This record gives sequence, structure tokens and C-alpha cells, in this order.
Amino acid sequence: MSQNVNVPKAELHCHIEGAAPTNLVKRLAGRHGVDVSEVIDSKGKYVWSDFTSFLKAYDVASSVFKVPADYALLAETYFRMMAAEGAIYGEITISPDHAQAAGLSYRSYVEGLAAGIERAKTETAIEGRMIAIGIRHFGSASVERVVKEVVANPHPLVTGFGLAGDERSGHPANFSRAFRIAADAGLGTTAHAGEFGGPDSVIAAMEFLRVKRIGHGVRAIEDRGLVERLVDEEIVLEVCPGSNVALGVYSHLRFHPVNILRKEGVKITLNSDDPPYFGTTLGKEYTSVADTFGWSFEDQMAITRTAIEAAFCDTATKKRLLVRLDSANQQDSDG
Repeated sequence: MSQNVNVPKAELHCHIEGAAPTNLVKRLAGRHGVDVSEVIDSKGKYVWSDFTSFLKAYDVASSVFKVPADYALLAETYFRMMAAEGAIYGEITISPDHAQAAGLSYRSYVEGLAAGIERAKTETAIEGRMIAIGIRHFGSASVERVVKEVVANPHPLVTGFGLAGDERSGHPANFSRAFRIAADAGLGTTAHAGEFGGPDSVIAAMEFLRVKRIGHGVRAIEDRGLVERLVDEEIVLEVCPGSNVALGVYSHLRFHPVNILRKEGVKITLNSDDPPYFGTTLGKEYTSVADTFGWSFEDQMAITRTAIEAAFCDTATKKRLLVRLDSANQQDSDG
């Protein structure tokens, strides 16, 4: 598997707490006196075996981030790692509920992450934005509280609002008010659906939340009419193949529907979700999918173009990113 750093990459779906490398977690655990030995093994890998134990490992590892400087370090580390693999843009999903559990205000959490994103940008020219999420299994009142806090404390790098957590908990109709508040404030909106939930969960997210992007969404493949609707309505799927295989949604990458969905004309992006937990990176996602399904350089460039066009950032930033993409395409042609 040969990674092609010549392909500029863009990511729309990565949970920043879930992107924490184990060496960084261990370092901060030592600093703050947190015991992480149960969730990180002697080889420096996260320990989990099913979705429940994954969530436990995630929460323990997340608990080492206590102050804004910790979050700055996390964001800088992740964006630098992405840039080293050729990424030019990344959106991270941020969880105000995790910040609150750490005793941080929403504002100081965001300011810490923004400082790290800016430091990485200064060094590598990578652009970054943040999507604040509500956790659906905490209930609609909790999700509305999060969106109101986001809207009341605007930050130029927080440009989206999303819904994550257990897809089997709470019908999207319960969250429609929160999503109206987000949309009215000019935030881009996305929601997890079609991962553990079937095609119905995707339809419900589209109809009740009015999103133009779906986190995962791959189980739409089980409903022919829904696939056609995704194409017609130009809904963008934030596909995370490595995550889906790691969590057992599909047994092997070659059985993953990403290639069929793309061939049907659905707008597809590639993403790492919670990279160190699933033994992946954004670069590995591009490479493994391209190797498995025979995608060309042009195919991979088209994936990045879709991501940039669907990104929750301003028009001027999009134009700059597309210029960088076109110039990489030109260099490849000349080479």
C-alpha cells in the first residue's frame, strides 16, 4: 500500500477527542495524574473490543484534556499529522459536553482548539474549521442547550453544528428545533445516520433536520430509492470506511459500499472518524480505498474536490483551496 501524498486531501468527519494519539494521551495523563493503563496497552494501542468498550476507552482518554493548552496541543498535533499526509483542509467535530465534563467552559475549549489549529496553519498552511455537536442520547434539551451556547458565543472557526452519539437513541424529529436554531445562525449542518441505523435513519435526518451532509450514511445502499434521492438532492456523505470495518458494520473493506455509492453518482468524501482507535489516518483511508477499488489519482482528486465544495467554510477560503487542488493537478500532469 503506497501512500500518495501528492493527492491533496480534505476531511469533513473526525472527532477531535477521538484523534488523540496514545503517546499524547499518556503524556497528559502523567501530567494530570490520570490512570489510562486500562485503555492503552504496552504497545501503545487503544484497548477496546466492541462499541461499548470503545466508548469507555474514548471517555477515559478524553479525560486527560483538562485545560485550553491541552486542547491546543491536541488540535495542533492532529492538523500537523494530516498536513504531513498531504491534507490541505480539515473539519474537526468538537464536543462541548466533553469539555464540560473536563470542567472547561465552551468558550475556553474553543479558544484552546483554535490556537492549535492556527499554530498548525502557520507551520503547514493547512486550513481548519470546527463543527460543534450535540449528543443525541443525552436528549433534545441537551442538544438545544449546546446549539444555543454555540450561537451565543460565535467563533470564526466554528462553522457547523452536528448530531452524534447513539443513532438508535432519539428520533431526529426530537432535534429539529436545535437544527433550525443552527441553520438560522448560518451554521452548516450535518448529522450521523446510516451507520448503525439503517436507511430509515438517513431519510429521517434529511427530512427532519434538513441537512445537506450526512455523517456515514453508507447504509443508504440498502434502499435503492434513497440512493437515487441522495443523488437528486446532492447530499454529501462523510464516509469513514476504516471506522465501519473496525466497528463491524462491514466485515472487510472490499464489501464496503463506498465504491458502489460513488458509481451511482452519490457525492462521497473519505474521513478517518476516530483514527488511532481504528488503526487509520486520513492518508490511509485514501490509499486503502484507492488500492481496494482501483481508484486513480483523478478519482482521489475528485473526492477531495467534493469535500472542499461541501466544506463549512467561507467562499474565499473554498476558492483558495480549489486553486491549491488545481495546481496539484497541473503539477501531476506536468510530472
